[in-house]
Amino acid sequence: HEQLLKMMEERMMDVEQKLRLVKRLLQDKVNQLKEQLSKNTKADAVVKDLYVENAQLLKALEMTEQRQKTAEKKNYLLEEKIANLNKIVKNLASPSFN
Repeated sequence: HEQLLKMMEERMMDVEQKLRLVKRLLQDKVNQLKEQLSKNTKADAVVKDLYVENAQLLKALEMTEQRQKTAEKKNYLLEEKIANLNKIVKNLASPSFN
């Protein structure tokens, strides 16, 4: 009986030691996962900020493109007016030479 009791005690101590080791490993894994969660949370916030910034930049780009188109139209109209004024000046100047 004593020998059996001693063997059981040794097995119990062995099991307790293994349990402590497993508990330590699990705690390390929990800490690692908490750290990863923290990093992921920060990365998620950065991605959201970049998404918002990208949307703002796209809107600014659209507005700039629209302004450019408007400026190009105005420029074209001004060039037409200049061409017409040049024709008028040429026509007015032509009879005066004769």
